[in-house]
Amino acid sequence: MTLEPTTLQLVWFGLIAVLWIGFLVLEGFDFGVGMLIPYLGRNDKERRVLINTIGPVWDGNEVWLLTAGGATFAAFPGWYATLFSALYLPFFLILMALIVRGLAFEYRAKRPEQSWKYRWDRGASIGSFAVPLILGIGFSNFIIGLPVAPAEGRPGVHVFTGGFWSLFHPFALLGGVVLVALCLLHGAIFLALKTRDEVHERAKAFAERIGLGVIGGGAVWLLWSNLAYSTGASGWILMVVAAAGLVLAWFMVRADREGWAFVGTAVATAVIAIGIFLRMYPNLGFDNSAAPDKPLNILSASASEMTLTIMTWAAVIFVPLVLAYQAWSYWVFRRRLSTVNIPDDHPETTPVG
Repeated sequence: MTLEPTTLQLVWFGLIAVLWIGFLVLEGFDFGVGMLIPYLGRNDKERRVLINTIGPVWDGNEVWLLTAGGATFAAFPGWYATLFSALYLPFFLILMALIVRGLAFEYRAKRPEQSWKYRWDRGASIGSFAVPLILGIGFSNFIIGLPVAPAEGRPGVHVFTGGFWSLFHPFALLGGVVLVALCLLHGAIFLALKTRDEVHERAKAFAERIGLGVIGGGAVWLLWSNLAYSTGASGWILMVVAAAGLVLAWFMVRADREGWAFVGTAVATAVIAIGIFLRMYPNLGFDNSAAPDKPLNILSASASEMTLTIMTWAAVIFVPLVLAYQAWSYWVFRRRLSTVNIPDDHPETTPVG
């Protein structure tokens, strides 16, 4: 099949990539903070400081994931159907982890016992760990290519021909570990940017310690990706930019320039995601070698031109409003926090969301 995608098909593939990039950059530091709650918070007040740094934004950041899923369903139903049937169990685990994480933020304040709060803090940490681990494994498999073939007797339908354990390729496992470590670094830098006093110093020290490990692990994964699954010169350029972002983040956090450090990890995360989606085009992360004459790609998985046109008008109207609101919320809650902002004699409230 000659690949000649329409402009709207290219636009919506790009928009879905942008939604995933937004999710990974914004929710990435949320995951990092969530993982660090039981470890950087030495007492209940300090753990409340950590939670309140992301309290106003964590659930809003998850909207990027929901929108990415909805856009995939509407713009590329063939992609959505094959992907969700192939990865049903991993997506189920992600959903459970997100539920546990959300419940932890909302329910830890419902009872005064410290044991109750600590159990929910551990739940938030486990949920925040599981999601980037699974996503890192999943996106690494998209770089490799999930094997699919046309379903017998169902024209236009493709099925996943691999098994669950085939997803655990060494390259994919490394991708999961690297994404978890990147989220930890991103989250620790965000905490250093948003806090004062002991929590600030502890977060800064943790970011310095883990930074070199993230640079080393990320370099191995990026080199492996480009050597084994290269997208050409663009892949190498993006690798250099991502590595520069991580190095910048490490040096800036050591220099007490947390704002620039956060820019460094955000750029690295975004650039790595761009490289993944470039590798996924035009086959959407699937390996069609079993049936090259009937591939699953941006053409065969697409919705109709009318559907894409309606979606585009809706996006033009509503996306700027959502972006403006989210930018406003970050501006309103921009100040640093410390334990002096946490009252002693008032009931704890749930994070603002």
